[in-house]
Amino acid sequence: MRFQDQVAIITGGAQGIGLGIARRLASEGARVVLFDQNGDELGVAVKELSGEEIEAHPVTVNVTDAEGITAAVGEVAEKFGRIDVLVTAAGVVGKTNIKTHEVELENFDWVMSVNVRGMFLCIKAVLPAMLKAKYGRIVNIASVSGKEGNAGMLAYSTSKAAVIGLTKVVGKEYAETGITCNAVAPAVVRTKMVAALPADQVKYMTDKIPMKRTGEIEEIAALVAYIASPEASFTTAFTFDATGGRSTY
Repeated sequence: MRFQDQVAIITGGAQGIGLGIARRLASEGARVVLFDQNGDELGVAVKELSGEEIEAHPVTVNVTDAEGITAAVGEVAEKFGRIDVLVTAAGVVGKTNIKTHEVELENFDWVMSVNVRGMFLCIKAVLPAMLKAKYGRIVNIASVSGKEGNAGMLAYSTSKAAVIGLTKVVGKEYAETGITCNAVAPAVVRTKMVAALPADQVKYMTDKIPMKRTGEIEEIAALVAYIASPEASFTTAFTFDATGGRSTY
């Protein structure tokens, strides 16, 4: 019960990796708050978790909305009196399997807005509560594509490289405050988002993995649970790999 009495906000918490992380943290005692822009999916997620005797608190909010995020985080802090963990799992892939000259500006801006601006806004909003408590764990979901670049995924790869850079800065800036900020860089993970990608794109990514398989949501959630726990007290500004051997540095 590493998260007993702690409050954890998980963005993109209605499905996929975000929901899996929420489930894992709750199983170890956390009170989980799910941020997602899709109210219907949030309802389904909360009902699903309730069936597992997990109480989740849903908040319908778009992570790119600065005023909305500030208000939502403020309400969480007021309701629970604390915010111990933030996991930024909200993200989009955008159009894939296309070359750089085919990338549409509108799509590029959308991916960067959700994956980078949204993450920044959430981190900025929770830091005052964490600074007051002199404790906090921020875990950002990056991607191995942010380190190596995936051909056919310019916008996504660029955004995840920015996530890694953001993580390094935040981790270093608050290293003496009791707050850590780290990232996880998975290879391709079996989610609905991945299932919607072109088969050729998924094959391209999976073929690069020495284990020759996709990751599982539960595997990512287990790693995040450690990083978000009090045990991970001497690591910050770091990006953990979860790539089946693809990335070894």
